[in-house]
Amino acid sequence: MPQIRSGVPFISRARSKFSTTIMREIVHVQAGQCGNQIGSKFWEVISDEHGIKPDGTYSGESDLQLERINVYYNEAHGGKYVPRAVLVDLEPGTMDSVRSGPYGQLFRPDNYVFGQSGAGNNWAKGHYTEGAELVDNVLDVVRKEAEGCDCLQGFQLTHSLGGGTGSGMGTLLISKIREEYPDRIMSSFSVVPSPKVNSDFWSYL
Repeated sequence: MPQIRSGVPFISRARSKFSTTIMREIVHVQAGQCGNQIGSKFWEVISDEHGIKPDGTYSGESDLQLERINVYYNEAHGGKYVPRAVLVDLEPGTMDSVRSGPYGQLFRPDNYVFGQSGAGNNWAKGHYTEGAELVDNVLDVVRKEAEGCDCLQGFQLTHSLGGGTGSGMGTLLISKIREEYPDRIMSSFSVVPSPKVNSDFWSYL
């Protein structure tokens, strides 16, 4: 039975002679306030599992922690590891919060892509207007990360189905990425709003 390590199946060396040579990279995209909050926690947890400190250096105690690390990280100059992540929002506040967080300096500065207006909890703004104006910039960064992979497995997106950016622009990104990479896997981790929590989303239901 395959073990799960870093979110992908891992086949032991005893069972596959290719296990040390085939790397199946994943590009992670986090969109909107909710998507970035979930994504930030994801990187905290996976960095801890791999022994990666907030500055990107390795401080683990076992070589096993470096196994399959290339699935989610690029190895940069000086032996530092950089998440293969694209951080997206339509207003700068969320990006400022991520940057000031415990692992904010771990991400590549150019991979923070954000607008200035926000979506105002409006799906149409995220999908058709403000989001549509920013989507090409996001795709440029996604494309750059994908081109740096040896064997791209696919993409994963964290976002919410409420609000405007995560829902509207999130679905726009899924559509655009699927169009450009039709043979790659697309996984989405979507948060559904709760009727018990006050949200403008529910006023339309």
